[in-house]
Amino acid sequence: MPKPIEGSIIGFDFGLRRIGVAIGQTVTQTASPEAIVNSQDGKPDWQSITQLFEKWQPAAIVVGLPMRLDGSEQPLTQPARKFGQRLSGRYGRPVFFIEEQLSSIEAEQRHAHSKKRSKTPHIDDHAAQIILENWLQQNT
Repeated sequence: MPKPIEGSIIGFDFGLRRIGVAIGQTVTQTASPEAIVNSQDGKPDWQSITQLFEKWQPAAIVVGLPMRLDGSEQPLTQPARKFGQRLSGRYGRPVFFIEEQLSSIEAEQRHAHSKKRSKTPHIDDHAAQIILENWLQQNT
């Protein structure tokens, strides 16, 4: 049986223009929004991602795989999978994929009901938080 992952986990909500990032803890099974990293034509800002890895020293990586509601792949599924594989190769951490549908909509709904609404319209980091929390609840 493989050794369980312990410590900080970094989670990503992949997008072609923006990538949401969240940090979670296996002990508490909670996650917090951390950053939104820009991406140009599907090419991530690797320098910003490297800074996040240096800051948090995560034990593992979680990437949300965008899926259709019927469970089939959609156009962003393969690019998200490729992004996860690149992360694992660059940073030498195990990568875990979790199917996700509607995390951005759930994040928007949470944001709309939040008393601490920020002026920024982007919720990609909150979508990453939801993805990571779902993974933590299923796997730790």
